[in-house]
Parts: sequence; C-alpha cells; structure tokens
Amino acid sequence: MEFYLPTTTGEWLAWSVAVVTAVFGLLLLFAPGLMLKVLRLQPVNERPEAIAAVRANLAGFHLGLGLGCLIFAQPFLWLVLGVAWGFTLFGRLISILSDKGSTLQNWLAAIVEFLLAAGPLLYAFGFVS
Repeated sequence: MEFYLPTTTGEWLAWSVAVVTAVFGLLLLFAPGLMLKVLRLQPVNERPEAIAAVRANLAGFHLGLGLGCLIFAQPFLWLVLGVAWGFTLFGRLISILSDKGSTLQNWLAAIVEFLLAAGPLLYAFGFVS
C-alpha cells in the first residue's frame, strides 16, 4: 500500500478534515493537559482518571477516525467523518440553546465544526468533485 494524496478538490476537502481530526487526536493523546486548557476544561484535583479518559475516549476516537479515513480513503468513510463532526456540531448547538452557552467561544467552535462536517459531506454526496 502506498501513500495516497487526493487529486480533486472534493477529495482534498475530505482528506484535510481527516488530517485535522487525526492531528487533534494526536494532540489529545500526547498533550492532554494542554488540550484541556485549550478546550477550557479542567479535571477535578488533576485526577489521573480524567487524563486517562481524555487519552482513551477523546484521543482514541479522533485519532482512530482520522487515521482510518486517511489510510482507507473510501467514500463511505468520508460520510462517516462528516456525520461524526455533524453530531459534534449538533451537540454544541443543543448546549448553546439549552445550557445558556451562547458565548463567543461556543459560536466560533460551532463554525469550525460546521466547516469540518461540511467538507467530507459535500464530497461524499457529490456536491464537490
């Protein structure tokens, strides 16, 4: 198996989102304390279980999804990547509406998550080739 680079604009959109997802997962895996600060989260009493949960649940999911999409580069995987980011956006919007979370940081994160969901979905559904 050789390294594959996209050839069309749509592939580049989806591929770029997979790279961002994998890099986010790598940062969560190897720098969980820093990423918790960036995400404005703080574990209670700096418990090791909290750091383990970040490495396992957050990093593992993002890294696995991103690398899986990059390695196999199948249309169905681009759809899965877009849907995963779409549900991330959905969760953020629910929080904005029901948890009094209408802050600038939440809205900026929602825009980024929308773009991350849109790239692979536009390619997967054939709107961008």
